[in-house]
Parts: sequence; structure tokens; C-alpha cells
Amino acid sequence: MTEYCLAFSTCPDREEALRIARILTQEQLAACVSIVPEILSVYRWKGAVEEASEVLLLIKTARSLVPGLQSRLTEIHPYEVPELITLPITGGLPAYLSWIGEETLRCPPQP
Repeated sequence: MTEYCLAFSTCPDREEALRIARILTQEQLAACVSIVPEILSVYRWKGAVEEASEVLLLIKTARSLVPGLQSRLTEIHPYEVPELITLPITGGLPAYLSWIGEETLRCPPQP
């Protein structure tokens, strides 16, 4: 099983995305959060189809930190039900993967 994962979350605007990204990296729940501006989301919410301009967060973290990331994101996110989807990182540049482990400090670097 992979030691690292990529988590996706959306935010209502750039300011919220930046605030959340800073908190997650400062608290070492993420090694890096990339912010992708101006996505359009179409979704069902409370029985209606909605559309919203959002900002996407790409969160690089250790798999072992996902429960803490989930808890913290729920606390600091403005949405009633924030998006958090994680996918395993099954490959990549070994030095980059090692860096994820080093920057989260809660997961030993991958050999």
C-alpha cells in the first residue's frame, strides 16, 4: 500500500483556499497544497442542481495523516460539507515522494 496520497478539496474563493493551504502546511498535515483557480462545479445539493465557481486544492500528504487532515479540514472549511477525496500516489519521482514524508514529519521518508 502506498505511503502517500493526493487529496482534493474545493473552496469558494482564492482567499479561503490560501488560508486553508497555509494552515494545512503550517500544521504539517500537508507537504504542499497547490491551488488551481477558477473551476466550475456542477453538483446536486439538497435536491437541486447547483453551479458554483470554485478553487481547487491539490493536497500532497502522507496516507497516515488523512484522518487528521479530514478532521482539521472539517473544522476550518467554510462549507457545511467540504469535499475531501483522496487518491493513492502509486508512483513518482523518489526524491519528491521522500520530500512529502520529510515535510509532514509524521511519516518516515519512503526508501
